[in-house]
Amino acid sequence: MTDSIHTCLFVVFMFSSFVQLFYTWYFFSRVAFYRGKEKRRALPPVSVIIAARNEFENLKRNLPHILEQDYPVYEVIVVNDASGDQTRDLLDELKKNYAHLRCINLSQRLNFFRGKKFPLSLGIKSADHEILLLTDADCHPRSKGWIRRMVEKYHGDTGVVLGYGAYQQRKGFLDKAVRFETLHVAIQYFSFALAGLPYMGVGRNLSYKRDLFYRSKGFTSHYKIQSGDDDLFIHNVARKNNTAIALEPGSHTISTPPDSFAGFLRQKRRHLSTGKYYSLKFKFLLGLYSTTQFLFWITFIFLMIIQFNIVYLLLTWGIRLASQGVVFRSIMGRLNETNIFLLSPLLEVMFIVINPLLAISAMIFKQDRWK
Repeated sequence: MTDSIHTCLFVVFMFSSFVQLFYTWYFFSRVAFYRGKEKRRALPPVSVIIAARNEFENLKRNLPHILEQDYPVYEVIVVNDASGDQTRDLLDELKKNYAHLRCINLSQRLNFFRGKKFPLSLGIKSADHEILLLTDADCHPRSKGWIRRMVEKYHGDTGVVLGYGAYQQRKGFLDKAVRFETLHVAIQYFSFALAGLPYMGVGRNLSYKRDLFYRSKGFTSHYKIQSGDDDLFIHNVARKNNTAIALEPGSHTISTPPDSFAGFLRQKRRHLSTGKYYSLKFKFLLGLYSTTQFLFWITFIFLMIIQFNIVYLLLTWGIRLASQGVVFRSIMGRLNETNIFLLSPLLEVMFIVINPLLAISAMIFKQDRWK
């Protein structure tokens, strides 16, 4: 009986390994070896939109980097969502030096729904230009060519451009954990988009056309859900033929990472809370990957302890490790995240334990704030 159980676990391990290798080479390798289209010559005007609440320090530090982009024609719209700090004074002062800065100031009673969707909707409806570029107050572009690098991805029927929102690199294990999880999520949504299956983007660095926002009726289908202004909206409007990605370092934004592990877990739980609203197809695809990832490590550790078929066990584990090493190392190089490569196996094991717990927590507890 015991041998039968061990054999079943070994079969589960082999099946999980096969599925993991399939995702690595069929999906993730698309990002590793991606070659983008030629750069467009025309540079249409752009509206950059930021929703901010009590973001005085972040705006003071980051907004000048956005206002001083090397781009011919663009406007920056900051929607001040009933801030209680000096945000409004700062914006008024910056307007004196930057004519392309526009500010919308809201009082608390105007925002009938929690979250960023109402202020973002006002910013979009106030925009003068067709191409919208969204980011957060705690983000700054990696380069002065950020707008240019993102807009260059619009070709033909393109209506959505997914960018990478990196975190500032700091010392310590928390920094590595935050950046590993951010990278891992990006690998998934970038690779699925390249496979013709776009399903999400991140509000730290996201572009789409204003007409697409209007035609899809904006955020109305999920207005009462606090989060989802980025991933649920993209989930609804992104299609195989209208979605592009931007990987070049100059297209990245850099955000301030959470300053504590508890803060990171709260942020992660908020992001996971929208997963239950994804379509069945993506629940299956993402669930199959995360489930087999979990089963791979659990069965591997157990079978190693009892030394069951250890040669085949180590060979299969080594093939997966080598495959991920080739593919992930290439992606990390493209996204400037190479210094977390050696810690990747440890961080992967850590998150296959943490993520299910956070997902369950997100379903049970509601979060009452977006900042």
